[in-house]
Formats: sequence, structure tokens, C-alpha cells
Amino acid sequence: MIRDHPPLEVKVWGDWACFTRPEMKVERVSYPLMTPSAARGVLEAIFWKPECLWQVEEIWVLNEIRYGSILRNEVNSRVSDRVAAAWARQGSGAYDASADRAQRHTLALRDVAYVIRAQVEVKPGVDEDSAKYRDQFRRRVAQGRCFATPYLGCREFAAAFGPPDGAERPIDRSEDLGTMLLDLDYAPDGSGRGTPRFFQAVLSRGILRVPALQPA
Repeated sequence: MIRDHPPLEVKVWGDWACFTRPEMKVERVSYPLMTPSAARGVLEAIFWKPECLWQVEEIWVLNEIRYGSILRNEVNSRVSDRVAAAWARQGSGAYDASADRAQRHTLALRDVAYVIRAQVEVKPGVDEDSAKYRDQFRRRVAQGRCFATPYLGCREFAAAFGPPDGAERPIDRSEDLGTMLLDLDYAPDGSGRGTPRFFQAVLSRGILRVPALQPA
């Protein structure tokens, strides 16, 4: 697809990040850099409209890739509304977190910074010019405004963001990253079930180029 506009840009950074590999079932192990789906999540946290779609084109890696280990206690059970309501009826002591916890290891990334370059597109049938949304996004980034706090893979790893100053340069590193998560196709029934899509990722002199996300 030929783009009529240069990509929009936003710089994001944080002390920690974890872009979890889906093949790891118990322990969290991060990809070496931000995935396209995580980048889209950051963009939607800053600027989301139901009539728009984000197409991530490039992710620039600004800091050298460094890993760090985190060991923490996590509860094993998921809490549903029905179970929580039952606990409320029974009063205190219905749930003992100490008996339902396990130590889990996270291999995360430390001191990360990226530039996300993407296009905002209007959905078919929407009678609006994308320039309107591009301007709104730029203003939100410049003012530090967002709909929800963007995060770097996991919600506990909040991301700072702002407009690039033009001095950012990707790291001088190239490698074949293998299969990487591109995005999730969610079921239309509202169940929250998603089918993952993958692509062969290559880091070329610090830049991950992302294939266009075609409709499933």
C-alpha cells in the first residue's frame, strides 16, 4: 500500500519491559525488543478512536538490549465475578492468598527506549480524512495526554512517552529474530479469544520493519 503521509512517530521508554514469548507457558521470557502488537497497544493507549486503525511500520531500538531477572510471588487462581461475589457473602477469610501463591520468574528487558513509526488509517465506510486524526495524535503526544497509561508489555511496566527530538538513532545491531508475534485476531463474538499471527522478524541496524497487517 502506498502511503500518502510520512509515518507518525512517538518515543517511548521505561525502566523495565517484558514482551512475553507465547511459547513460554509458565515463566515469562521477553522477546529482545518490542513486538508490533505491543507498539499498537501503546498507540491506542495514547490515541484511540473506534473508526481508526493503527498500522505499525517500524520500531527503532534506541538502547542496547539488556536483560534482567525478576522473581516474585503470584497467585495461581483467576478471580471471576462469581467467585468474588461468593467471597463477599462469606465475609473475611474466604480466600487465603498465601496458600494459593507460587514463585515465578520473569526474564525482562531493562532500560528500554523505542521510536514507534506508524500510520493511522480510517476504517472502510468512514467519511473522515485521516489528517484530522494525525493532528489529534500529534497534539496528544506533545501534551503528554493519553486515554490509558501505556505500558511496555506488562501493565506493571508503565511507559513514558513524548515526541522524538530528531536526535534519536537506532542501535547498530542486526540479527534474525526468528518468529515473532505480529498481532491477535479476536473472535467477533466478544469472548476475548484471540488467534495469534506471527511473522519472520529481522532487526536491521536497530530497526524492526513490520509487515502490513491485512484483514484476517
